[in-house]
Amino acid sequence: MMLLPLSMMAQEKLNNFEISKSLDIYNNVLKILNLNYVDDINPSELNEAAINAMLESLDPYTVYIPESEIEDVRLMTTGEYGGIGAIISYYDNAVHIAEPYENSPAHKSGLLPGDILLEINGVDVSKKNTSEVSELLKGQPGTTVTLKIKRYDESIATKTLTRENIKVDNITYQRVFDNGIGYIALGSFTKDAAKEVRECFLKMKEEHDLKGIILDLRGNGGGLLNEAIDIVNIFVPKNQLVVYTKGKTSQQNKNYFTKNEPNDTNIPLAILVNGLSASASEIVAGSIQDFDRGVIIGQRTFGKGLVQNILHMNYNTQIKVTVSKYYIPSKRCIQEIDYSKKKNTTENGSTDTLGPQFKTANGRIVYEGHGIQPDVKIDIDSFSTITSNLYAKNLFFKYGNKFYNENKSIDDPETFTVTDNIYNDFMEFIENQNFSFVSESEKQIEDLRNTAEEEGYLEVIESQLSQLESELKKHKDNDLINNSEEIKELLKYEIVGRYYHQKGRITSTIADDEEIQRAFEILLDSNGKNEYETILKGNQNK
Repeated sequence: MMLLPLSMMAQEKLNNFEISKSLDIYNNVLKILNLNYVDDINPSELNEAAINAMLESLDPYTVYIPESEIEDVRLMTTGEYGGIGAIISYYDNAVHIAEPYENSPAHKSGLLPGDILLEINGVDVSKKNTSEVSELLKGQPGTTVTLKIKRYDESIATKTLTRENIKVDNITYQRVFDNGIGYIALGSFTKDAAKEVRECFLKMKEEHDLKGIILDLRGNGGGLLNEAIDIVNIFVPKNQLVVYTKGKTSQQNKNYFTKNEPNDTNIPLAILVNGLSASASEIVAGSIQDFDRGVIIGQRTFGKGLVQNILHMNYNTQIKVTVSKYYIPSKRCIQEIDYSKKKNTTENGSTDTLGPQFKTANGRIVYEGHGIQPDVKIDIDSFSTITSNLYAKNLFFKYGNKFYNENKSIDDPETFTVTDNIYNDFMEFIENQNFSFVSESEKQIEDLRNTAEEEGYLEVIESQLSQLESELKKHKDNDLINNSEEIKELLKYEIVGRYYHQKGRITSTIADDEEIQRAFEILLDSNGKNEYETILKGNQNK
């Protein structure tokens, strides 16, 4: 039996006393409110508010899970839930169907993006938010739910759907390109993710002469730790330490090794990441980088190096608690924020070269404390102000509804293009929507006008400011033309999704996907510089 040091025993005793004292005070407060407060109170709501307020002082991943949200936890861990299989969104003061999953009850019943939910099983949902509507849509597989909806043409329809066990795919897209590169887009790390990736990879090898493999983890926020380890094991030998955890107690200090014989330790491997790749995604990307087993391409990852356990409590409630930090083979932790101090672990979290240095198996320098830095960095081009405003006001989505209502079919995703006729129709559409926006330049002129007025200079410079605004307006009126290429790109993505769903969207964007095209260059060594090996040996200028 392991004995605790005297100092730790004393601290634990003090903490136990403080907990008992705090619980006693809390119980008294709740009783006094119940007896004396002027209005009736809801003890359950007050209790949940108190718990959430307490947890807010910790990290954002330690959360209370009431009984009503247990189904959401099942979705996070298994990728499954009982429901109709649709993404919903709130805009224009209503909850809409944003996208039915392919072959789901929502899809098979004919629900369309843009349908407005009016009633669910006779309950008026016109004033409810997405969380409340989601709870009404979910339920046991085999049960029915009746929806009253308003369609794009303002007609009212009623549909009765039978809920099913909805499985959100771990692999959102997979294919082998004509150049021999296999591509697997992994959207989550729920149950069986590693098994699915392994089977997909082996099938690709069996049916094609694979030259390399791309594992796309962009936008993948993580999931189950064991699935991440088993995915690494596909490409890394048995008995290799992939990740280890350090927590408050010895029970939380664990080592996680690859436990199976690998499937392929030689095939060239590229992993795509971005700022939304987190947790399990970072374990896969980081350990592959530390082993020098593959090239990481994209942008710096999110930086979540904290491990949570879900603990069961009374009355069918749960709490998800951060119990440890994880460390990858180079012994670095990729956690970005030190929540105990409420600040970045580095002096400047956005600076790539700050933080302690560590080394990969080949001696390459990597850094701790700010996510996984890619071996090959691809900068993201920011959208223009007009494109960002069109997106923020849901005008791409709304036009997609209009287009789908007026066109029964389009070309396949790889050949479909937004023609000039389509684009002209889109410009006419947004004009009818009374679309307007304020450019950054206009904001700055207005700020200057306000400052000049405060300082007494406005009368002197007002004519120049008015002239500037007039010139800006001339150029601003041409923004739809000047930024047509990037606007067409988002229009294409939205329209294709109406007919070919998520897989079609991905197919339509591959030719313009800079990260995928860069991965092709590196894996195929198209420039003759043996770039893949050079990067992994550490002789590459990053």
